[in-house]
Amino acid sequence: MPWQNNGGGPWGGGGGGGNTGGGGGGGPQSPWGRGPSGGGGGRRPQPPDAEELVRQAQERLKKMVPGGFGGGKLIGVIAAVIVVVWLATGFYTVDTNEQGVELVFGELFETTGEGLNYNFPAPIGEVLLPRVTAVNQTNIGFRDTGRGVGRNVDEESLMLTGDENIMDIQFTVFWRIQDAGKYLFNIRNPDETVKNAAESAMREIVGQSQFEFARTSGRTAVANQAEGLIQQILDSYESGIFIEGIELQKVDPPEIVLDAFRDVQAAAADRERAINEATAYLNEVTNRAQGQAEQVVRASEAYKEEQINEAQGEAQRFLSILTEYKEAEEITKRRLYLQTLENILANMDKVLIEEGQGGSGVLPYLPLDILERDRSGRVNPREAEQTDLEGSQPQ
Repeated sequence: MPWQNNGGGPWGGGGGGGNTGGGGGGGPQSPWGRGPSGGGGGRRPQPPDAEELVRQAQERLKKMVPGGFGGGKLIGVIAAVIVVVWLATGFYTVDTNEQGVELVFGELFETTGEGLNYNFPAPIGEVLLPRVTAVNQTNIGFRDTGRGVGRNVDEESLMLTGDENIMDIQFTVFWRIQDAGKYLFNIRNPDETVKNAAESAMREIVGQSQFEFARTSGRTAVANQAEGLIQQILDSYESGIFIEGIELQKVDPPEIVLDAFRDVQAAAADRERAINEATAYLNEVTNRAQGQAEQVVRASEAYKEEQINEAQGEAQRFLSILTEYKEAEEITKRRLYLQTLENILANMDKVLIEEGQGGSGVLPYLPLDILERDRSGRVNPREAEQTDLEGSQPQ
């Protein structure tokens, strides 16, 4: 209840009039300390009442709001609406090529997948949406300066092989984000981390390999081993990075000895060509000799079979003749004699002279065999004379 001044204080109104001459009673005062009769012109003004001001403000607010809500309820409704709107700002959407990283008071809270998700709104929470399907590449041993021109970085590309040779190797590592939470909070510089891990792994693999193997036939094996080792190193860091692959750009000796190395390679190629030609000639001669040997072997086997069959035939023929001979000895003996003479005399030149009556039985001999050989009809007189002399000799 407002405080009232019943006495004749500085703001109160009591009896006894002063110089104005009228003695007023204790009537009500105005907000500025003046009575309704206008008396007491020498009093000081009163300050405004705080509760009255609050009451007047509430009245004005009731007039502005339809229905005339009370002051406490209205403030609560407004606060509730503000809170609902603030909480609604915590919804977010993650695309197919992204991962959601939820932060609460700046600390990793959860990693979410694609779709509609919710997190505490700002300033309590925050959501990061890094792209996890984009393939990044890191070059080791060179830097791409644009327009297909690269700049060599010898301190990264020169490596020592297992046979104590120096190799200039340049390669590119392709990688992507696998776990966005680990990627954002476990490593500070992803590209530098991948570069250092790749260079360290490649040096280890090349240091265990021979120069020629790593440069020629072992390129794929070296790349695969390095890829596995890089992934192992990054997993030990819990980096959230996945290695898609490694592409070797250059595997050569250092440029300072490249010309001499090419000369050595040319000589090695000539040696290899000569060895191949000699091997081809060796194979040709060997195959031909083996073919001839096989031919001789087969011919000897055929001859062996022929001789065996012939001997078996002769033996069978002899046995059959022996059987006939035992049945008729004289006839078989004469037949054999005649067959033998037939075989002997069949290929001989023969002249039969029948003994004449009363003479030597020798007639001038005509060289029929010579005439038969000389089909032109001309006979060598000396050869004919020699033949006549031989024919004139006694038989």
